[in-house]
Amino acid sequence: MNISKFVSQSVHGQSNANVEGYDSLAELALDLRWSWNHATDEVWRQLDPALWELTQNPWVVLQTVSQDKLNSVMTDPTFRQKVDDLLRLKQAAAETPAWFQQNHPQSPLKCVAYFSMEYMLSEALPIYSGGLGNVAGDQLKAASDLGVPVVGVGLLYQQGYFRQVIGKDGAQQALYPYNDPGQLPITPLRQANGEWLRLEIALPGYSVWLRAWQVQVGRVKLYLLDSNDAANFPAHRGITSELYGGGPELRLAQEMLLGIGGWRLLAALGIHPEVCHLNEGHAAFAVLERARSFMQENAQPFEVALAATRAGNLFTTHTAVAAGFDRFPPALIEQYLGRYATQKLGITLHELLALGRQNPNDPTESFNMAYLAIRGSGSVNGVSRLHGQVSRHLFEPLFPNWPAEEVPIGYVTNGVHMPTWDSAAADELWTKACGKDRWLGKSEKLEQDIRRVSDETLWQFRLATSKSLVEYARDRLARHYAAAGASPETVEEARHLFDPNALTLGFARRFASYKRPNLLLHDPERLLRLLSNPQRPVQLIIAGKAHPADLEGQALIQKWVQFIRRPEVRPHAVFLSDYDMQLTERLVQGVDLWINTPRRPWEACGTSGMKVLVNGGLNLSELDGWWVEAYVSDLGWALGDGQEHGSDSAWDAAEAEALYERLEQKVIPAFYACNEQGIPTGWVARMRESMARLTPRFSADRTAREYTEQHYLPAAAAYASRVANQGAIGRQLVDWRHSLEEKWASLHFGALKLETRGGQHLFEVQVGLDGLDPKAVRVELYADGINGSLPVRQEMTCLHPSSAESGGCVYRVTVPANRPSSEYTARVIPRCDGTAIPLEASRILWQR
Repeated sequence: MNISKFVSQSVHGQSNANVEGYDSLAELALDLRWSWNHATDEVWRQLDPALWELTQNPWVVLQTVSQDKLNSVMTDPTFRQKVDDLLRLKQAAAETPAWFQQNHPQSPLKCVAYFSMEYMLSEALPIYSGGLGNVAGDQLKAASDLGVPVVGVGLLYQQGYFRQVIGKDGAQQALYPYNDPGQLPITPLRQANGEWLRLEIALPGYSVWLRAWQVQVGRVKLYLLDSNDAANFPAHRGITSELYGGGPELRLAQEMLLGIGGWRLLAALGIHPEVCHLNEGHAAFAVLERARSFMQENAQPFEVALAATRAGNLFTTHTAVAAGFDRFPPALIEQYLGRYATQKLGITLHELLALGRQNPNDPTESFNMAYLAIRGSGSVNGVSRLHGQVSRHLFEPLFPNWPAEEVPIGYVTNGVHMPTWDSAAADELWTKACGKDRWLGKSEKLEQDIRRVSDETLWQFRLATSKSLVEYARDRLARHYAAAGASPETVEEARHLFDPNALTLGFARRFASYKRPNLLLHDPERLLRLLSNPQRPVQLIIAGKAHPADLEGQALIQKWVQFIRRPEVRPHAVFLSDYDMQLTERLVQGVDLWINTPRRPWEACGTSGMKVLVNGGLNLSELDGWWVEAYVSDLGWALGDGQEHGSDSAWDAAEAEALYERLEQKVIPAFYACNEQGIPTGWVARMRESMARLTPRFSADRTAREYTEQHYLPAAAAYASRVANQGAIGRQLVDWRHSLEEKWASLHFGALKLETRGGQHLFEVQVGLDGLDPKAVRVELYADGINGSLPVRQEMTCLHPSSAESGGCVYRVTVPANRPSSEYTARVIPRCDGTAIPLEASRILWQR
């Protein structure tokens, strides 16, 4: 089917739809561009100021407002003109060539399908948990800004992630409010005749019907699937009920719907992506369904189809510990995917399980979704430089005998979508200094321009945003106290907490033990003295959730709440419950210092600290994730020695001591060291340099451009080559691999000759190939890198057939004699033009 046959229509029996001009307002409300371009805010505020402030959801405001109010505002010429102008600007933004169109006008890349289990786009669409969704949402927004042709694929959760309430005993309670589709900025996908687009996915013994929805994200569309269809059994309607809930069976069903169902949805819409980007391994089944589609269209076996299509697949891993990968028992894979393997893919259950195992012949080994993603992709990357190194070690078992630095995992460091996370004041400051298009791939002068902003301007900007955060924290805390039945005195006290002029620290994230959220609470009395110093007062805002199954994380929250509720602490610290996107926005816009204390190297990247950059906030963080790349002593403060110490309690205690010392000796004095005008010039200098040097480097537009140029464009070209002529190159690759498998065990090294003269080492070695075509392998001389440099990989030249080694060759190479000859070793690796080695062929033979 072609996408033009489908229209996106409302599900709502909305009486307001008859009001003249309603369609214009609906078009604005249903495009999530409003979540980062606040030009429409005044429209919704005028319709219902109280509801707008509470929900920040234009679609809810538009549906809730009365016909009388709509008729009134739409007959106001000024209001109507504003709406018309906004629509014209929206249309112009969609039609104006962006960075991608300007820089890659003849690109073979027409579509990237971006698969993710969660998306953080707006609090109006709560289908996210945390960091993974944050990255996914920000990358869709950056793709929209830059004109990169991306479509998103995900799931619509009826409950989403849990909402948090803190009980009277300080313990976390989990609530699951229903996500009413009628109040979400989404529309069902319908065929031209009005029929809702629904997909049938076969699960063991029954079928599940999936409904399809569309989310407009500027230029980008996000498609969501949900199983809450009346045709399904009640239990199956709940497959998409909850994000990261339930047991392995529910998770497996969800990931099948995302990967297999998501790829089928694109096919039903007539969308044929050149590139499939897997944001984590949850969607790895998409590589199987993509191969199945190719099999069906080209009458090729699965092995050829996978070889042809994997060149267009990119896998991004966000996991820093092996336990973080989704694994499923073999019996569960057999139950849910056994028939799919034999009847749809034409392979045995053993062959399917082998794609997700380190040892294909171990019947007890679980099925690892990350392994499937690696074996089905043409490129793999981590999400920071350090995480790339960590990932190479994590996946080293899949590439036996290869040096860790050659394990084929690269990295693209995450970035955040600055227009989403900047405050109105920050947007105004940056616009005056650097222009409105500063995040649209045109940031060459940004660093110089922001440096021209005066100390006075920067400091007044920070004071204004701090005041805004204090007012928000007071109001939110008071509302939560009132809802929990607190006394009127407690509610009133909350409305007067904090001082906008005091140093404000922020610590907010998922409460998990590896993030060490209680490192700052290691010595409660010392922390209290630090906070309550009357000459240099400090105030602390804490927020975060622990997974409902994570009892240890919940205990950490309870300890913080109990500490904060002590009468002597209450004026200086607050715990803001139900950490969500709206709270995140306000925190990163208003805190002076963002603290992050993960246990290195378990923070794959971390993006929370990036969000304060655009708002003039500074970071004090462990040397982990993105901060390893960002940290310079004049931009912020660091914890740790850059080494891994595991779960060593003694090291945790030492780092807690270092954290207090940094705050007491470095951070607090810098904030309160003011000149005659009351400006802390040293602090402001750090602000300016952090904004100038770090904000462009850690913005999502930089990330999106790197993905496009380093991965999407090459993947699209490689995919086009491999699928041409019904996958002819894919068939050649399969034949080449079979030949390697057949002959590899017989390959061996013969005699080695070495001469050193004239400052050169001359190596000559015999290699027995047992009839294997010499063009199918590369013989090279290898030496480890020195002091972090790249390893030496010098190809050896085949001189002539070996007389002593039947079916072999004599290979020779010279290298500079600036290193001992003993540091060099000959090796044989596979070679095939256009093939990623060792990702697609991991054999290797070393000379011993």
